Amino acid sequence: MTKKTVGISDVAREAGVSVGTVSNSFNRPDSVAPETRARILAVVERLGYVRSESARQLRTGTSRIVALLVLDLANPFFVEVANGAERAARAAGLGVMVCTSAQSPSEEAEYVGLFTEQQVRGVLVIPADPTGRSLEPLRRQGIPYVVVDRLVEDAEVCSVSVDDVAGGRLAVEHLLAQGHRRVAYISGPAHLQQIRDRRTGALHAIAAAGLPPHTLHELPTAHMTIAAGRDAAARLLGLADRPTAVFCANDLLALGLEQALYSAGVKVPEEVAIVGYDDIEFASAVAVPLTSVRQPAAEMGRLAAQMLLAEAAGDDGIDHEHRSVVLQPELVVRTSSLHRVG
Repeated sequence: MTKKTVGISDVAREAGVSVGTVSNSFNRPDSVAPETRARILAVVERLGYVRSESARQLRTGTSRIVALLVLDLANPFFVEVANGAERAARAAGLGVMVCTSAQSPSEEAEYVGLFTEQQVRGVLVIPADPTGRSLEPLRRQGIPYVVVDRLVEDAEVCSVSVDDVAGGRLAVEHLLAQGHRRVAYISGPAHLQQIRDRRTGALHAIAAAGLPPHTLHELPTAHMTIAAGRDAAARLLGLADRPTAVFCANDLLALGLEQALYSAGVKVPEEVAIVGYDDIEFASAVAVPLTSVRQPAAEMGRLAAQMLLAEAAGDDGIDHEHRSVVLQPELVVRTSSLHRVG
């Protein structure tokens, strides 16, 4: 037997009010007398009425959903970005749909297509496509979007990022100050701007110390995961002139590296010092607490969501002033890098 769907008219009839009053009790609660709204909510609870978001969107022409597209939901850093964005969206009465591109420009383009079909209120995106082409449908459809974790020079797009060049410099300056002169950089996919910027910062630190560029030995990885960190460790251990320090493009790589070195009997930091990036919660909880470059992930998500909502609230964005906000990273020193060489 098919269960009858409860509609807004059923709620109105049972509560003894008009359909408009029921609608106002959800959308403009201040316009409904408290005792009337309490009676309506009691009927809603008793009948099991659920508002139709699609019907509401057809009536108003606006969605109550913001989309967030990140590179990898297995990375706690992106979860923190999502938490910050979700809190800001909820404060505005909106929900957040979180998706992952898996660092794939083609998957990113597919999700952008879905977002345009659903006519979401706006999109927060950590781009996988370095060209920005996959985001063009949003622009064409007039859906506002904010780029997160990457600086954008486009005057018509808002962005919130961290100075990754400064972050890479902080990491390698610290290792050089400990006396290291052979440093490895375990990086990620080359098409990601963040990876390139962190390498640039590392090379700046090396140049400032009067050392040649080959002081930095790059070990690229296809993914930025714990498993990829373990694989990079095998390559590191196979080098004839093994580096005494490693800067990892994120903490997951660093944790995988530390795990593999422990299994191989290589002491951290006495034989190999390690610095990660992101300062995820697990960084301080491992056997050898990890030195890491901290990014204000939740703050990044919160700011990006607020900028997006401000743009979406405007008249087609005409009066909105686009901004590029660059936050500063911070080096958090722990045991994994505290061993002086020489």
